Amino acid sequence: MNSPANISRRAEHHISLPDALPATVAWLGYGGLVPFIAMALATVIDDHHAALWSDALIAYGAVILSFVGALHWGFAMTLGELEPARRNACFVWSVVPALLAWPALLLSSAIASCILFAGFLANYWQDRRLAGYARLPAWYLPLRFRLSGVACLCLVAGGFLVSW
Repeated sequence: MNSPANISRRAEHHISLPDALPATVAWLGYGGLVPFIAMALATVIDDHHAALWSDALIAYGAVILSFVGALHWGFAMTLGELEPARRNACFVWSVVPALLAWPALLLSSAIASCILFAGFLANYWQDRRLAGYARLPAWYLPLRFRLSGVACLCLVAGGFLVSW
C-alpha cells in the first residue's frame, strides 16, 4: 500500500548524497563568484563609477546571503534525522541572513560590507553546527567555506576599501 510512511521510506531509500562535488554544483557555485569578483575589481579599478559598482556588489552580496540562509529552510524540511528543536532552529536561522541583508542595502558601503561579511561568517558557522547534527554531503562544508571566503574578500575589497 502507498501510505505516506511507505512513500517516505522509499524516498529516503533512493536519496543518495555524493561524496564528490557534482560538476553542476561546482559550475553553479563557482560561477556565482564571478559577479563578486568582477564588481569588486570594477570598484577598485573604475574610480569614476566606484560607488555604483560598490552598490551593485552590496546588492548582489545581500541576495546571495539571503540564498545561503534559505538553504537552512530546505535542510529543516528534508533532513529527517533532525530533532524537533534543531529543526525549528534551522527554520529560524534560515530567515536571519535575509534580515541582515535587507538593511545592509540601506546603509553606506563600508557598514553594509561589514554586515554582509558578518552574515556570511555566521551562516558558515551555522552550516558547521548543522553538519554536527545531520548528514550533509562531504563536499558541502568545504564548498561553503571557499565560496563564503571569496565573497567576504570581495565585499572587503569592493565595499569597505572604496570608502577609505
